[in-house]
Amino acid sequence: MAFSVIYEDNHLIIVNKASGILVQADYTGDPPLSDLVKEYLKQKYDKQGNVYCGVVHRLDRPVSGVVILAKTSKALERLNKMFQEHQIQKTYWAVVRDMPKNPEGKLVHWLIKNEERNVVKAFDYEVKAGKRSELDYRFLRKVGRFYLLEIKPLTGRPHQIRVQLASMDCPIIGDLRYGSPFPNPDASICLHAKKVEFVHPVQKVDLIFEANLPKEPTWDLC
Repeated sequence: MAFSVIYEDNHLIIVNKASGILVQADYTGDPPLSDLVKEYLKQKYDKQGNVYCGVVHRLDRPVSGVVILAKTSKALERLNKMFQEHQIQKTYWAVVRDMPKNPEGKLVHWLIKNEERNVVKAFDYEVKAGKRSELDYRFLRKVGRFYLLEIKPLTGRPHQIRVQLASMDCPIIGDLRYGSPFPNPDASICLHAKKVEFVHPVQKVDLIFEANLPKEPTWDLC
């Protein structure tokens, strides 16, 4: 399945995205999550014509986990503002090759993306055109030959978690682009958006949603 529904109301739909699914359309022409959710809503409510489904944030294609989508333009506008003001907290789990030198800490880098190669480089000092990127991490437990980390990004940059973990010699399992020595059989990487916390943009109540881990041998150890 491309996704499973975690929660839905008149304003929001929260889904658990499978790895390999685009969130928004790109050059490949593969159907993105936004279109798949539109089709789901259209069939569920037997709607004629267009269905609104706004993308609030993205996950990289090989990453799985919780994604927030807006069912109304009002909800989308408010959620976009909440993201810009860092009012939405996201928690990720990552399985990495090596144990960090410190079991918990903060990573600060300046990131520059090469658009042509779709790869990001991290610097541990300020560079021109670099975007300051921060995350907190902590070691949870050993899983087989690998290590499970919990990550809380404090900024939202493309490939941020992937390149920052690789920069401390902890590449994510399966992530060939950032130092994993081998791929996962399904081309996924072991990075999962586990939890999201925010205030409902319309109802103004606290919300917490968690996404189940993928059914995959490495994640099964977690």
